[in-house]
Amino acid sequence: MILDLSFSFFKKHHFPLSIAALLLLFMSKTQAEQLTFSKNEVEQGYSFQYQWLDHTKTQQAMSFTLNQEGLFERFRSFKTYQNSYAQKEILKRIKKKMQQNPIQGVQILYRQKQDRLFIEAKGSDRNKVAEAYQTLAQLENEVMQQYFEDNYYQTFTNHEQVSGIKVDHVSIANDSVLDLKPLKPLILDHVSIKNIRKVTNYVLGFVQSIPYNTLESRLTSSGAGFNPPLQVLWENQGDCDSKMTLTAALLRALMPRIDMALIYIDGHAFIGINIKGEPGEVTITHNNVKYLLAEPTGPAMLPLGTIAPESELAINQGHYTAQDYHEVLSEQKARSKTQ
Repeated sequence: MILDLSFSFFKKHHFPLSIAALLLLFMSKTQAEQLTFSKNEVEQGYSFQYQWLDHTKTQQAMSFTLNQEGLFERFRSFKTYQNSYAQKEILKRIKKKMQQNPIQGVQILYRQKQDRLFIEAKGSDRNKVAEAYQTLAQLENEVMQQYFEDNYYQTFTNHEQVSGIKVDHVSIANDSVLDLKPLKPLILDHVSIKNIRKVTNYVLGFVQSIPYNTLESRLTSSGAGFNPPLQVLWENQGDCDSKMTLTAALLRALMPRIDMALIYIDGHAFIGINIKGEPGEVTITHNNVKYLLAEPTGPAMLPLGTIAPESELAINQGHYTAQDYHEVLSEQKARSKTQ
């Protein structure tokens, strides 16, 4: 028996891209309009200035400063997922742990054949060899999960039960909250925190007005094209996964205890917020929590509760996957990735 590290979630899966990524080009709704954008280096970091029109055609403006650590250090180690590199790193970690805790009477061999890595256990006692494989399988799972956590990736299965690896948007949103705290008083100068709908619509308008990049296939792009929240602000552009993550992080910074969900359909992503909807608004129920849906991507200026027709069709057909994004119990859980 040989333990093959090239499990199904390491292999590339292909499924057709939906036209959802193109839906925003053909909508008759009010279009997001970013009037001005600029950034300038200052002593504390960089100053950002935005002006945009919201869904009521009201001009909005916001200026804030972000520090260099958040902009350039927080996710410096984040990179596109590479299957071969991941397998080698996971094998290296398994080997180190096995050297620290060897199994008496069993020899562990590590082999590579083309782009696949294998672990083999040998010994005269079959029971010990069988136990060794159980230990290795458990260790492989633990090491893999830790590797994904360290690198902001996670296994993911879409609504068609096709599996792969995608960016862990929840973890990236969590680890961006502290860096986005300077925006909280600025936003609350415009809208009251007591009115969750108005707060959310203000954030939606701001993010929708940021120029849009087309989303690569979520499961086969290996994170190519994804920008963490502050990078979206720095580059003043982002795909739907990036803008969804920025929106979730901003709302978490504003409302730490609000329950949210990240919603994925083919070629598109949006969010759900646990507040009461009004008649005609689009909701889903996931894990016994009801979410009112919202589209952060733009350029259509869609207020909370209204989503694009193709998005609504996917929801009605059950062609979506939802991921809970609930309260983080303490800010100490936010990791500072400054390697």
